[in-house]
Amino acid sequence: MSTAPHTPFQAPHAHVYLGRDHRRNERRVWWVIALTAAMMGVEIVAGTVYGSMALVADGWHMATHAGAMLITALAYRYARRHAGNPRFAFGTGKLGDLAAFASAVVLGLIALLIGWESLLRLARPVPIDFAQAMAVATAGLAVNLASAWLLRQDHGHHHHGHGHHDDDHDHHAHGEGPRDNNLRAAYMHVLADALTSVLAIAALALGRSQGWLWADPAMGLVGALVIARWSWGLVRDAGSVLLDAPVQGPQVREEIRHALAPTGDRIEDLHVWQLGPGHFAAIVSIASAAPREASAYKALLAPIHELAHVTVETQRLPAA
Repeated sequence: MSTAPHTPFQAPHAHVYLGRDHRRNERRVWWVIALTAAMMGVEIVAGTVYGSMALVADGWHMATHAGAMLITALAYRYARRHAGNPRFAFGTGKLGDLAAFASAVVLGLIALLIGWESLLRLARPVPIDFAQAMAVATAGLAVNLASAWLLRQDHGHHHHGHGHHDDDHDHHAHGEGPRDNNLRAAYMHVLADALTSVLAIAALALGRSQGWLWADPAMGLVGALVIARWSWGLVRDAGSVLLDAPVQGPQVREEIRHALAPTGDRIEDLHVWQLGPGHFAAIVSIASAAPREASAYKALLAPIHELAHVTVETQRLPAA
């Protein structure tokens, strides 16, 4: 039996690369869906009973956000349940980014719908029941603020470690927590709803005091533009992970080069990609006149907390 000390990245090992607090985030998204669905139901029923189109419209608007957050929740659940499935070569950690990308597309469509509806109302203003509409917007905002509080990404507790960790552990450097794009997608849907509520309250206050009916659709256009910008940012960030060009990639590559610099050996090829929130993999090809064992290079890379899976290949250069 070997008594050699264990080095991270050695086989056999599990390929579980879920983000930190995966279960906690999943539970919180389900709570937010329940809150949103309850508010949606109340608005649609009340709007139907009292003949308020504003209530019914806001209810169905909340339904689209609840549907988008369902994508987030189901992605968390599927990724957790299939984390150990060998069919997924590098685990299910990137499933959250796939869900975030889909959710961002939905967010973009919502921005287009809000913008279109606002343009129609600018062209043909409709009468507004200010008191009732403000009550709806205020109630919606309260639900959104509670949801935003539930979905906040707190990076208050940090854990540094090496090798392969379960879903409650954290891999990151320099005190910056890993970005969970799946949770961020749900958070942005809540923020988008909150933004439309705030803008609606401001527009209704102006409309009631100044008689400016155009303020409501004008604020709608502003909200649509802001939401579209959020959607694009999420599409870009989630898409870059799916295409193996993560935002944090250059930083991890630089850390690898820095860690291997003392050997004096030449890095012929280096590939870095993201496996899940806070988890990165690397393939390093090293050329040297006197290459070391692969385990020696892996030991040098062990302090890089983001690295969860490393493959090292060496080639011997001909003697000068």
